[in-house]
Amino acid sequence: MKPTTKIEPFVNMLPEWMRSVRFRITVLYSTFTFLIAAALLAALYMALFASLHDTGNLSDLQGPFRFFNTDQAGNVTNVSPPFVQDARAFQRSINAEALRNLKEFSFSALGVLFLVSLGVGWIISGRVLSPIGRIREVADHIQATDLSRRIALQGPEDELKNLADTFDRMLERLDDAFDAQRQFIADASHELRNPLAVMRTNVDVVLRDPAATAADLRSAAVVVQRATQRMGRLVDDLLALARLEAPRALSEPVDVSTLTKEVAADFDAMGRDRSIALDIDVARGLEVTGDRDALKRAVANLVENALVYSPEGSRVTLGAGLAGGWCWVAVEDSRPGIAPEDQSRVFDRFWRADKSRSRSRGGSGLGLAIVRQVVESHAGVVRLFSEPGAGSTFVVWLPAAGWDPEGPLPALPAASPLDRRAAATSA
Repeated sequence: MKPTTKIEPFVNMLPEWMRSVRFRITVLYSTFTFLIAAALLAALYMALFASLHDTGNLSDLQGPFRFFNTDQAGNVTNVSPPFVQDARAFQRSINAEALRNLKEFSFSALGVLFLVSLGVGWIISGRVLSPIGRIREVADHIQATDLSRRIALQGPEDELKNLADTFDRMLERLDDAFDAQRQFIADASHELRNPLAVMRTNVDVVLRDPAATAADLRSAAVVVQRATQRMGRLVDDLLALARLEAPRALSEPVDVSTLTKEVAADFDAMGRDRSIALDIDVARGLEVTGDRDALKRAVANLVENALVYSPEGSRVTLGAGLAGGWCWVAVEDSRPGIAPEDQSRVFDRFWRADKSRSRSRGGSGLGLAIVRQVVESHAGVVRLFSEPGAGSTFVVWLPAAGWDPEGPLPALPAASPLDRRAAATSA
């Protein structure tokens, strides 16, 4: 429960305009202006008071003349003339009147100054705080279904302009996130609709045919089984993506050498079934920090992707090593290659270069998206090196064990490590 202060009940009784920041700024501005002016007038008053009480200069009115007085004993004394004494009395009266008038005028001026400063402070604070009103207006009209509005505040680069720009950048990120979410939902619905349509069509055909034989029923059941398997893989991949997007706290030493060999063993049978040779070249002692299961799934997705799309009788190379502070895992296949304009999209969800071929082979369209999500959650980078007709190489770069998470990442090599290895071998 939020703690309350003793003054809050009193403040809540005030009108809304008196509880605003604008009113508080106005009062503070007027109060400080009043105090500064009062201090200045007090200093002037004290200085004038001290100056007016210094009346010694009136003795100069005697000029060069001397006035003497003789008493009964015959003694002669120097005395001030009567008009000098009257002048001094007159001066004291004028000084007192001037000080009294100064006090009256000062108090009146302070009162007027305080009232004027309230008005000026109210106008100035309103001008200064007007961008906040626009920010609030935009925030009130923003909805999750429409994040296209922006504050677009004009003016100097001050704190309020920076606040508005930050708010606009946040809205832009939210808009992109909602667009990606809507696209993801549409793509997932489309991917699920296809196997459902296949299942419904085959079941309807069998049910409408009164002369359907056991072979017809079995054939329909086989088609439905394949469709359900495809839906199962899609649901599993969607669940994996949802888990990967959640905050991750698992951080354990991972032996990449052993992990890579385990993946190769898992897919050895699949390679033999498609007459694809799976070459292994893994260095020893490779270690990173992270989630072992997630990293293994990422490497497995790359190997499976290479075996599925490489032609029969070709070769797939799985390698791992260490270079420049990075631990790398690379998968090189013999597929026809990926066009340059499509290489930036291969890691997008549900993207396929050949959708009909991918569906026939059971891909969910999420394998490479999962790879990128896993790698980036481990502060790594996944790269594609491909040329049409020359195959493709997917390389996962992960910071090697001992890297300081608070420090900068090492410089990322520009070339595929398998290309460098081949060049070194030929040399």
